[in-house]
Amino acid sequence: MPYEKGDGQTVVIALGGNALGDTPAEQLELVRHTAACIVDLVAEGVNVVVSHGNGPQVGMIKNACDFAAARDGKTPDIPFPEAGAMSQGYIGYHLSQAILNELRRRGIDRSTANVVTQTVVSADDPAFENPTKPVGAFLTEGEARAKAAETGYAYREDAGRGWRQVVASPRPVRIVEFDAVRDLVEAGYIVVAAGGGGVPVFDRGSGYEGVPAVIDKDRSSARMAADFGADALIILTAVEKVCVNFNTPEQEALDHMSVAEAERHIADGQFAPGSMLPKVQACLEYLADCPSGRAVITSLERAKDAIGGRTGTVITVD
Repeated sequence: MPYEKGDGQTVVIALGGNALGDTPAEQLELVRHTAACIVDLVAEGVNVVVSHGNGPQVGMIKNACDFAAARDGKTPDIPFPEAGAMSQGYIGYHLSQAILNELRRRGIDRSTANVVTQTVVSADDPAFENPTKPVGAFLTEGEARAKAAETGYAYREDAGRGWRQVVASPRPVRIVEFDAVRDLVEAGYIVVAAGGGGVPVFDRGSGYEGVPAVIDKDRSSARMAADFGADALIILTAVEKVCVNFNTPEQEALDHMSVAEAERHIADGQFAPGSMLPKVQACLEYLADCPSGRAVITSLERAKDAIGGRTGTVITVD
C-alpha cells in the first residue's frame, strides 16, 4: 500500500520505559511489540511521530565510557550531551528497524526516519541553580572533587554509595530540528525524534552549545506536539488510565479530566512526583499551546483503542 498524503490525524507518541529494555538485547525484543502497536495506528491512517525515554540507556553508555576512561588510558571522557546523542542513535535504530520490519510484514509501503534531536534550554532556567539528577559512574570524594575542578561540573554524594555527577532538568524551549521532523512527517515518514527529551543545548546566538542536563521526554514531546498543532499527544506508560487515590481502597481510574480538574488533582497531591505528575504536567503544557488538542495517558497495549476514544485518560481544555 503506497503512501498517499491525506487528512489523517497527526499524533505525537511518547514511549515510556516499559516499551524499551535495560540492555540492547532486551530492547531489541521489546521494540517488536512496540512497533506493532505503532503500525496499528499507521494502518488506521494516523501520522505518527515517536519520542522515547533513554534513562537506563544513557546511564549505561555514560557508565561504560567513564569506566573505560578511568582504566585504559586511551578512552577519552565522553561528556553527557554526547552520551545522550549516542542513546538516541541506538534506540532510534532499534525502533526504526522494528517499525520497518512490521510495515514490510503488513505490506505497507512506508519508511521511517530517526532524527538525532537537539532541544534548546534556557541558561536562566532555575533548574541550573540546583542540579539534582545523578548521572554516570560512582566516584570517591577525592575523584569527584578533582573532576569538578577539572570540568566545572557538579558532583554530589549519592545515598552513601559514592559521588556522582549531577545535572539539571530544565524546561524545553524549542526543538532545533523541528522543521526537518515536520517535513519528514508531511512526506509520509514515521519519525523517531526528541529521544530522551533531546540533547540539551544553549542557543548562544552565534551557535548551539551542548549542556549536561536531562530534559523530561514527556515535556519535549508536549513541546513538539504543540509546535505541530498535533491532534493528540499520547503518553504511553505502564497503566491504562490515570488514577486518583492511587493504591488505596478509594482508588478511581479516570476516563477524562479537564485542565481545571487536573490542576486541582495536582494541588491535592494526587500524582506522584517522578511518576504520574510530570506526565500530567506535560499534557497541560501541550494543551496550553494547543487548546483544540487532546492529551491521552494510557498503556502501550491500548494505544490504538485510546486514539479511538475507547480507553485511556483523556485530558482536554474543557
